[in-house]
Amino acid sequence: MDIFKKCEVIVNEVNRAHDLEIYPFFTPIESVQDHRVMINGREFIMIGSNGYLGLAADLRIKEAAINAIKKYGSTCSGSRFLNGTLDIHVKLENDLAEFFEKDNAIVFSTGFQTNLGIISSISVKDDFLIIDRQDHASIIDGCRLSFADIKKFRHNDMEDLERILSTLPENRGKLIIVDGVFSMEGDLSNLPEIVRLKKKYNARLLVDDAHGIGVHGEKGRGICEQFNLLNEVDMIMGTFSKAFASLGGFVVGDKDVITHIKHTARSLIFSASMIPASVASAQMALNIIKSEPERRKKLWNITQKVLEGFKKIGLDTGKSESAVIPVIIKEDDKCFGFWKMLMANGIFTNPVISPATPPGRALIRTSYMATHTDEDINIVLDVFSRCAKEFGLGNK
Repeated sequence: MDIFKKCEVIVNEVNRAHDLEIYPFFTPIESVQDHRVMINGREFIMIGSNGYLGLAADLRIKEAAINAIKKYGSTCSGSRFLNGTLDIHVKLENDLAEFFEKDNAIVFSTGFQTNLGIISSISVKDDFLIIDRQDHASIIDGCRLSFADIKKFRHNDMEDLERILSTLPENRGKLIIVDGVFSMEGDLSNLPEIVRLKKKYNARLLVDDAHGIGVHGEKGRGICEQFNLLNEVDMIMGTFSKAFASLGGFVVGDKDVITHIKHTARSLIFSASMIPASVASAQMALNIIKSEPERRKKLWNITQKVLEGFKKIGLDTGKSESAVIPVIIKEDDKCFGFWKMLMANGIFTNPVISPATPPGRALIRTSYMATHTDEDINIVLDVFSRCAKEFGLGNK
């Protein structure tokens, strides 16, 4: 049998979506990723980006990247392990460790590679990895690479988490891994209870706070800071592709743990290092996160206005407590139709179906930036209200 035979299934689905004009993926954007973008010569309000602080268009970020290229060139031409470590890598790592009040840090080329590297290097065959069923795909794939035993608990269900932990042998290593902010529905992990259980059952805890860092917490240090648990979480992972307006990932933790990861993480050792432009832009973003708390304040004002507006329309926004606000549609076809009408009215969003969300829980994923204007949000709420009436959603 031809191994490529299975490709026909996806191809047929893609062709069908194109024929129905409901194919939403790989849309070419012709401008900077800001609150408004250009697509095929037309302006759209962007509420489908993870650039929460609106820094992608910031001149300071651009200048930092340009200056880094001028000094260091376009690439390091090797892995961090060998010739690919620059002084700016080390400075960024030191600043991240200080920012999170941890001993040390290591940066990776992408956020996905960060989780692959952390999880597969820190756990072995006899260990247990305990994960939330809605954890990010990079966590799931990292677990698969580790050869450890994987246990999944029901989403944010602390009774189920304790049930699992209570059955595990005391003499086996245990690592609980959760998202800080769950990326599809914007709800938060119950970190206070997770920390209590990790202590009770002698486990360790890794928090993937990709969507929380820069946004949550008094100083922008994410969910762990918001719950006043920075010192209780063993490892904090983050990405530079969201609030930091760059590309890459990092993990902070105890010195010995980071040293172990640096010398055993295959996605670090066997991958080219984070390029100079990305390092410099991430460093500048970190400086801005530290010095401009007003960006977070503005983002939360925008988020609150949208949440209240959606609820007034009667839309189901789940349990969102972040800058990610879902509009839960349930049926796949209706979700794609809703997305198509939004696009027709100049609103860029992301339709999400299984397996990124549980079956029967298709949703429109919306997310917001500190650079959104009052006009943007008023237009968004007006368009969503009209679309909701068209599709029989919200208030009758």
